[in-house]
Amino acid sequence: MGSPSLKKFVYISIAAAMLTISLKLIAYLLTNSVGLLSDALESCVNLVAAVVALIMIRLAEKPPDHEHEFGHNKAEYFSSAIEGGLIVLAAFSIIWSAVPRIIHPQPLENIGVGLLVVVGASLINLAASRILVKNGKKYNSITLEADGKHLMTDVITSGGVLLGIGLIKLTGWMRLDGIVAIGVALNIIWTGYQLIKRSALGLLDTAFPKDQMDNIRRVLGKYEQQNIQFHSLMTRQSGQRKFILVHILMPGTMDIQQGHNIAEKVENDIRMLFPDTQTTVFTHLEPVEDPASMLDISIDRENY
Repeated sequence: MGSPSLKKFVYISIAAAMLTISLKLIAYLLTNSVGLLSDALESCVNLVAAVVALIMIRLAEKPPDHEHEFGHNKAEYFSSAIEGGLIVLAAFSIIWSAVPRIIHPQPLENIGVGLLVVVGASLINLAASRILVKNGKKYNSITLEADGKHLMTDVITSGGVLLGIGLIKLTGWMRLDGIVAIGVALNIIWTGYQLIKRSALGLLDTAFPKDQMDNIRRVLGKYEQQNIQFHSLMTRQSGQRKFILVHILMPGTMDIQQGHNIAEKVENDIRMLFPDTQTTVFTHLEPVEDPASMLDISIDRENY
């Protein structure tokens, strides 16, 4: 089943990033808070990441060609990895800016107005994040989901900065500004690591999660009552597309048409497990009585 173009969702991310950058820079200029400056820097990363996501989604949506016969879906993993790297880079920039503020704290100004501006920016990010994560899960797009989770991290980051500024106002301890900024940076580094890890797993053709594998096995189990067996079940995810391969062992007395009909039913039943995903199912038919049918189980494959 095909999916609609995801570019429109990335445009939402780009617009949100441009708006929040403007608002957070205004808040920084009003308050002189390095915590708010760190928040604005992360929004700059959001903008760069959204532009990269747009480029990669355009590439991922290109149809297969002679050099890429399985399509270009894996381009999304590069987008997520790049975004993770940019997040980590921004985090170290924040730490670089925050340490001097801990050593030489400076007073904050216009705190009330600055906080209101940041709250407005956070609400924009929250709305954009919910849209991106929801549609990223719906269409199995790691790019949209990563971008949405990054925006949600931005919301959490802003909340931490607001808390820090509020505590400064209550306690008068100016070093809290730099301490909060470093705490924000460490949280950002963790998010970047998670995105890079997920991208690496996708590029390494990691198998489906256990719950999805169990669902596939339940579908295959329905056919065992017909003296049909399975082995060599293999799965991988490539961006929005899922690939599933399984060997079907059936009675050798069946003719080609009967075997083909069963294979078509098995493939369709598996595809129905993922109605909102582009799913490709490969089946290989083998006679259950022939010992040679079992020789390929051990070739880097999982025995059903």
